[in-house]
Amino acid sequence: MKKIAMIPVRLNSQRVPNKNLRLLNGKPMVAYIIETALATNTFDEVYLNSEAEIFKEIADQYGIKFYHRPAELASDRSTSEDFVYDFIKNVEGDVLYQLLATSPLITPMEITHFVHDMSLNALDTLVSIVNHRIASLYKKQPVNYGLTEKLKSSQTMVPVQTYATVLMAWRYENFKANMETHGCAYYGGDGRIGYYELKGLSAIDVDQEEDFILAEIAMQYRNESRQDQPRYYTSKKQKNEHSEVDVPEILRKDGVSLRDFEHENQPLFHVQQIIDKMGTNQSWSYRVVNTESNSATLISQMPGGGNRRHYHPDWNEWWYIIKGQWKWEIEGKKIIVKKGDIVFIEKNKWHQITAMGEESAIRLAVSRGDVPHIYTEDIENPCQ
Repeated sequence: MKKIAMIPVRLNSQRVPNKNLRLLNGKPMVAYIIETALATNTFDEVYLNSEAEIFKEIADQYGIKFYHRPAELASDRSTSEDFVYDFIKNVEGDVLYQLLATSPLITPMEITHFVHDMSLNALDTLVSIVNHRIASLYKKQPVNYGLTEKLKSSQTMVPVQTYATVLMAWRYENFKANMETHGCAYYGGDGRIGYYELKGLSAIDVDQEEDFILAEIAMQYRNESRQDQPRYYTSKKQKNEHSEVDVPEILRKDGVSLRDFEHENQPLFHVQQIIDKMGTNQSWSYRVVNTESNSATLISQMPGGGNRRHYHPDWNEWWYIIKGQWKWEIEGKKIIVKKGDIVFIEKNKWHQITAMGEESAIRLAVSRGDVPHIYTEDIENPCQ
């Protein structure tokens, strides 16, 4: 069976002008569905179907084929059924998979599974759908509930299904037969029809301006590859916790008397020169880096000095021990760290470090300048 992927796009759109060419996270929106289709390694051929020659440039850039759709099939009056039928009559194949550029967050795995379902179940038509497990109406009449029945919880309701449209598939011969018999074929007509559920970000369809904004935010979130564990609000009254963010004030409370935050982000720093300048007979801090992504601060403290026991709910940090010895406690476990050691502190872990020995100890603390520090009580200088 020859499997053809067809991506229909047109130049003009009323609700979001030129949306298929509009940059989404730095690339034209149409580029995402092309890249995803190619990443599946599933199709014998991939086509970009449009009336506008500018899309041929994009097709050529990605090494896919371009089908020049007749201009009369690019108006608002023409439907998917019209240009699908035109394409099927002019491009040889057995099964046509229509992939829409307006769902840029669809994944290669979902497309692969969709293709597999079409083949495995010997379908003539396969439609992507979204389940809505909520009370629904059609023409003001209940669909999945009764007006005189008790309220149902949403998880027990029969879901209402809507077309996602991002993925559609038709067997060539069945589509042609339905067009010849009924004058329509998009919904399946006579034939074996299946439905494939899409979930989450893949169901985002860019149809309105606000959809484009949502897709931009969702794509940025996905590209960050965030793997954060769920976090929940807990009562600060019960735990007697409070948050501090201002780093100079935090260091003051930690007993750091001299604090330099005015020479950060220089092209080059010499650590030993900073140590010589700040001295070894008093506590001090010197921030060398402070950007939107991280910060790095040299902290020198005298024996017995250190920080208050705390944790960071949103951020991992680490320390590089430059001089002396420190007693490091994390989640109740205590070890001694010394010059050359790197200490990693995972977020949500209670930790504290205290200088040891008979001389000052220095560490490089690497975190970010706006990270919350969570304490159980407000003690000015607990290590002095």
